[in-house]
Amino acid sequence: MKNFVIFSFIVFWTFSLAAPLTALASGQLDTAAQVHGAQTADQTAPSTGHEAETGGHPDLGTLLPLWTVVPFAGILLSIALLPLFAPHFWHHHFPKVSLAWALSFALPFLFVFKGQALSEILHIFIIDYIPFIILLGGLFTVAGGIYIRGSLKGSPLVNATILLIGTLLASWIGTTGAAMVLIRPVLRSNAWRRHKVHTIIFFIFLVCNIGGALTPLGDPPLFLGFLHGVPFFWPLKAFPAVAFMTVILLVLYFAMDSYYYRKEDLSKISTSDKEPLGIDGWHNFILLGGIVGAVLFSGLVKMGDISIFGIHQSIENLIKDGVILLMAAISLATTKKETREGNEFSWEPIKEVAYLFAGIFMTIIPALLILKAGEHGALAYLVRTAERPAHYFWLSGILSSFLDNAPTYLTYFNSALGKFFPGQAEADAVKQLCSFAPIPGKGGLSPGDYLLAISLGSVFMGANTYIGNAPNFMVKSIAEEAGVAMPSFFGYMFKYSIPVLVVSFIIMTFVFF
Repeated sequence: MKNFVIFSFIVFWTFSLAAPLTALASGQLDTAAQVHGAQTADQTAPSTGHEAETGGHPDLGTLLPLWTVVPFAGILLSIALLPLFAPHFWHHHFPKVSLAWALSFALPFLFVFKGQALSEILHIFIIDYIPFIILLGGLFTVAGGIYIRGSLKGSPLVNATILLIGTLLASWIGTTGAAMVLIRPVLRSNAWRRHKVHTIIFFIFLVCNIGGALTPLGDPPLFLGFLHGVPFFWPLKAFPAVAFMTVILLVLYFAMDSYYYRKEDLSKISTSDKEPLGIDGWHNFILLGGIVGAVLFSGLVKMGDISIFGIHQSIENLIKDGVILLMAAISLATTKKETREGNEFSWEPIKEVAYLFAGIFMTIIPALLILKAGEHGALAYLVRTAERPAHYFWLSGILSSFLDNAPTYLTYFNSALGKFFPGQAEADAVKQLCSFAPIPGKGGLSPGDYLLAISLGSVFMGANTYIGNAPNFMVKSIAEEAGVAMPSFFGYMFKYSIPVLVVSFIIMTFVFF
């Protein structure tokens, strides 16, 4: 019966989206064809630029209206609400729910736009989703082989210290790497406590997001900037903002944890058999370094492309993925079974992320296409209204809270290049965008102020939701696997991220922008 309901849902949404998409595409494709024909007849006619990508095909981002993101909103609402109102159904059927929303977009999209739609779907899975899961799975596997021993008993000082260490590590081994290494020690040290959800939430704030703003290794948007010519150490200019947010959040956390700690039954703390600090599976740190090195290699070395089902993937990225899989295989083969058992290691968290993000990546396609269309898409007003660094900080941040923060970063990065250095070669323009020389007529503001705002918004505000950054959802899944009752999607936002993070970001805006 449940499978029939899901099947009926897919059919309903397929036809609901296919009909208006067909009508929309029919009219606009005819217009694009007429324009293309006119340009062919008159070679001196100016190109419209955004009417075609290659071979006369129109830019889908300029055609798709905002309502095509309904399946994306639907899967987010399913993640937010079904665990609350239908927990048994969600636990057993969340892969089918993800598939249902994915097909409800993919089928009408393919029906209307055919080969162009297939190309977009293949692109997001070959270029984005598969490498995303390989990286996440590799870090999850390798970090799961590192067992930090010791009698850490989850006091406010101990917890705050671990959060600080994780924040410092995040920019050098990545937010995902730091999160996967430290989340299990945090869970074990707080296992005896009744009040521990807030600790995991602040772990997501600091280790999974804020700490990754200082190098391209920390978070994907900065790595993308590095690939486009931003110097490797340029993001270190964000250190004052990172330190500001880290101090605010750690002080808030310490005060909150101290309050809850006084409510705990301290008799549950075992005073016998104190275990000294130590690390089992230490060789996995070498494998972790191999993964970080592979990611850096993929950004520094250019070896050409190969075609996979018509999608161009770089050879260096394929080598990176191969190295990550190799590091994971070595970890599985060389780590003692007892070490992983000590970490209570299981595959369920990574399986949950793989299933749900497959649906998210499929349904996010129209949102990303519209965003990439910039001033020619349905979100043009969000691009045009950005005038000051604070605007770039908030607009890139709000979009990064729900969409992939890498294309969001790139959209506003390119917007800034076009605003200040139109017509210049990208290499020269990026070099000037990194400069802090004042812009005439901008009240002392510099191009670097805008780039810094884009960088901070894209990285920091990934903490606003569970899906804002990859390690957020991973940490949630691992914590739930360990028995921690994590808040729902909206519970996370309204109880923690809005009153804590958003208020902190408002204060930060007045201080830095």
